[in-house]
Amino acid sequence: MIDPEIQKARKAADGIHPDIINRWSPRSFSGQEISDKELFLLFEAARWAPSSFNNQPWRFIYAKKNSKHWNLLFDLLVDFNKQWCANASVLVVIVSRKTFEHNDKPSPTHQFDTGSAWENLAIQAISSGFATHAMQGFDYDKAKKDLEVPDEYEVVAMIAIGKKGEKEKLSAELQQREVPSDRKPLDEIIMEGKFRK
Repeated sequence: MIDPEIQKARKAADGIHPDIINRWSPRSFSGQEISDKELFLLFEAARWAPSSFNNQPWRFIYAKKNSKHWNLLFDLLVDFNKQWCANASVLVVIVSRKTFEHNDKPSPTHQFDTGSAWENLAIQAISSGFATHAMQGFDYDKAKKDLEVPDEYEVVAMIAIGKKGEKEKLSAELQQREVPSDRKPLDEIIMEGKFRK
């Protein structure tokens, strides 16, 4: 069932799975704790994503709120994202192996494959009553160094995970942005035969 709040902002074709439409990127989190069982179910969903040669290049480095690793990940964020990520239950840094494990040659689709894993996680999260927000607003170089990411891996993105909170707890500026975004119409993103502008 599509959430009534989502229905106000998004119009999708009939037949699209509700979890796909219900998935969006809120910034308001409740701060409620997430259990390992609940969190690992999201990672399990990511594990089942498709990948070239079944290489499974994705890796997830996580820290739960109030854990000894929280500040390590939280300190990677730009100040703008720190203000709302402070109430997330979990922060995750996604990294992706740039080469195939079976021959160590470059994997042209590693980011594409890792994106599929992230989407599986995001859809499982919405299905399980959690919200996710992926972002690029953090220090990539610091993440690589501080998290000791090997050279054969690329830092791709960060995710905040948690129960959705009340938007009134956000700053006035962020409250205005706390709405599900719509999407471009199909005729702008699909092309039969050849590329067109």
